[in-house]
Amino acid sequence: MRLRVLPCALAALFAHTLAHADDPVIQRVLVEGARASQLGIADSANAGSVSQKELEMRTIYRPGELLEAAPGLIASQHSGEGKANQFYLRGFNLDHGTDLATYVDDMPVNQRSHAHGQGWTDLNFLIPELTARLDYRKGPYSAREGDFASAGSASITYANRLVRDVATLSVGQNGYARTALAASKDALGGALTYALELLHNDGPFTRPDDYQKVNGVLRYSRGYANNGWSVTAMAYHGRWNSTDQIPERAVDDGRIGRFGLVDDTDGGEARRYSLSGVWRQTTADSATKLNAYIIRNQLDLWSNFTYFMDDPVHGDQFAQPDRRVTGGVNAQHTWHAHRGDTVTSDLSVGLQAQNDNIFNGLLHTQARQLLSITRQDHVVETSRAAWIESATRWGDSFRSIVGLRADGYRFRVQNSLTSASASAIDTLLSPSLNLVFGPWKSSELYLNYGQGFHSNDARGAVTSVEPLVRSRGMEIGLRTEAIPRNQTALSLYRLDFDSELTYVGDAGNTEAGSPSRRIGIEFSNYYKPVKWLSIDFDAAFAHARSREVEAGQAHIPGAVEGVGQLAITASQLGKNGAWEGALRLRYFGPRPLVEDNSVRSHASTTLNGRIGYRIAKDLRLELEGFNLANKRVSSIDYYYASQLKGELEPHEDVHFHPLESRSFRLTLIKNW
Repeated sequence: MRLRVLPCALAALFAHTLAHADDPVIQRVLVEGARASQLGIADSANAGSVSQKELEMRTIYRPGELLEAAPGLIASQHSGEGKANQFYLRGFNLDHGTDLATYVDDMPVNQRSHAHGQGWTDLNFLIPELTARLDYRKGPYSAREGDFASAGSASITYANRLVRDVATLSVGQNGYARTALAASKDALGGALTYALELLHNDGPFTRPDDYQKVNGVLRYSRGYANNGWSVTAMAYHGRWNSTDQIPERAVDDGRIGRFGLVDDTDGGEARRYSLSGVWRQTTADSATKLNAYIIRNQLDLWSNFTYFMDDPVHGDQFAQPDRRVTGGVNAQHTWHAHRGDTVTSDLSVGLQAQNDNIFNGLLHTQARQLLSITRQDHVVETSRAAWIESATRWGDSFRSIVGLRADGYRFRVQNSLTSASASAIDTLLSPSLNLVFGPWKSSELYLNYGQGFHSNDARGAVTSVEPLVRSRGMEIGLRTEAIPRNQTALSLYRLDFDSELTYVGDAGNTEAGSPSRRIGIEFSNYYKPVKWLSIDFDAAFAHARSREVEAGQAHIPGAVEGVGQLAITASQLGKNGAWEGALRLRYFGPRPLVEDNSVRSHASTTLNGRIGYRIAKDLRLELEGFNLANKRVSSIDYYYASQLKGELEPHEDVHFHPLESRSFRLTLIKNW
């Protein structure tokens, strides 16, 4: 893989295409000035949009960390590079995506009833060079969003046509090499946009990750962003070795190193193929959007978290194969109305449908060889939804957004070993109300209420747990731009869940939990005192507790309490404005690891940064640095029992995945 990357990169960097840099049909806009104002646009203090330019200035170790542009969100990792990220937001350990609805080009990324974990969100197929913007919101306050959106949602949009074509070549420590080409050209009265990415990464681990990725996108579009259509094909293949979390006791006594491992045969392989299309039509009085998609996902994952506790002879490695085809369609229409001189209203309706045809299982393996089958299932999960939302501006200083969503789910599960089958159905109505007062002196006050849900894994939904779990959220927020060149948002929220029920893919069963409540406060501030400098700060604190439990057992394991980020970005420095750079300090607070809070994770503070220099008008050189202070901290911590080879009995212990040591990457970027 590494031998193939460099020749492809050199060819990509110096082979020009026929694409034009300037074109009236442009979906993304490079914002060189201050961050776009959300006054009069956002429905809550916690919703926003991040431009391509802002995303480009971020230093990311892996693609999923682009979601950290949403204030208060943390993306972590506890395994090999190809595995889905671990996410934290609003007092949740979201595991691999539960309660964070994620979309790329209107396609859902969350995978329902997944072999490893409900809501599995693998963003490794994301190509940053194509990303036009990131839209985010938090809380269940929109009728447009249903499953997994209670804590928040993130939607990434790719560009129909690139402003400038780009080719990159990156090399770095720990076996890192990447090349990418993204370009647009005129074709058949429209635009053909394409991208190709090749990547290899070992990481600092004793057994190299040997992560190999091949990734591509091909899109044809006609018309404009609000009046036109596009068809997009995507393909991704990755394979890797895993260094999963390791027990502290083994590191403390020197049995394994900090970047060592217990089972050297863990790893995975993933494939994703999709075909999607979108059509939009906008007039003075209405707007219509229709999109459809079909996605083929495949995953083979081998893990070993307890080592020799259950099987002292062969070990506890297990495999989680997952094969699925997901198809869906979304349709929405909006009518614009004017009532007199001061009242305007948008009435929007939508229909959504999704079907997942899934074959997955849980297998006992040794060195990736099958020993026994714990379970194998054929799952068909079908959902339909209808929603209506009325947004009315009642004058210069008040607007309201009222919505209602109806969801219906059908779960069918057939056990491939016994041929036994079971099914379940469930429906849910979810109202929402958002009131916005202002702007007064460049400030708005928000009152938000909404009900949402997350679906449980079908294998639990057809047996012992409720299929759809209700959430209820309320929030008060403030957004102000009263200080020149400064944007501030503050919100106080409460989010209740009827149950913390989750399907545990690592064990092949469903764990029942109690009702829960999260109360939190979030603050974000963006300041651009001069044209070349911006200072971005956000902080969040959450109090997460289970309800209706024994005294002293109310803490929720893994629930994040405090997070924060401080970023300083400078551009157009030096002679001819050739220099730019950024530093980002990230705080990931401690979490309870057990219900009585007797064991807690450590907090971590890390610093990443980048420096860029424009060699010529269309050629730049960038140096990125990760964990610049070389902190010996963990990316994630768990507390459970495990047994190492040679131990006579299991031991309760903290198991951690170390944050990667300090490393640097050098990237050459060519535009035309």
